[in-house]
Amino acid sequence: LSPVCLGSLRRAATYLKDSKGKSTIKKIIMSGYKALRLCNYFTAGKPEVRAWTVRKGYKAPQAAGVIHTDFEKGFICAEVMAFEDLKQHGSIAACKTAGRYRQEGRNYVVKDGDICLFKGNGF
Repeated sequence: LSPVCLGSLRRAATYLKDSKGKSTIKKIIMSGYKALRLCNYFTAGKPEVRAWTVRKGYKAPQAAGVIHTDFEKGFICAEVMAFEDLKQHGSIAACKTAGRYRQEGRNYVVKDGDICLFKGNGF
């Protein structure tokens, strides 16, 4: 960021702190997601955890296609669990034991907060 941007951010943070105001950026982002009918799902691997944004109503192959078009073409299934379930149970193994980790097919509609592992031909 440029010094001008950093200065503006610092002034804004100072203003919010001094006036005991709260930032509305989260509310603005959530309103935008709602108006555009967007949701997030996650993928997780050894190097990183990543959030992907898709339109509500996307089926699993379409959501996989957001990552790479080959994922949509070669889609076989998705292994899915909800973020809230992972948070509650603490690990993937515990989610599997509790029956919260499942395989879904082509007609599965991806939900906000899903953690997905896509399986297919060639990946």
